[in-house]
Amino acid sequence: MLNKFIRLINVKSICTLTLTIVFSILSLTGRIDSDQFLTIFTTVIAFYFGTQHERSRSEKEE
Repeated sequence: MLNKFIRLINVKSICTLTLTIVFSILSLTGRIDSDQFLTIFTTVIAFYFGTQHERSRSEKEE
C-alpha cells in the first residue's frame, strides 16, 4: 500500500492532480466554459494515462 502511494507521488502525478484541481475551480467559478474544461482535462488525462500505459508496457517487455 505504501509502495503504491510512493509511486503515485511523482512529478507527472502532481502536475496532473494540480491541473485537474485548478481547471475544476476555474470551471466551477465560471472563468472558463465547460467545453474548454473538458478539452483541457481530456488532453491532460489522456497524456498522463498514455505515458503510464507506455511505461508499464515497456517494463513488461524488458
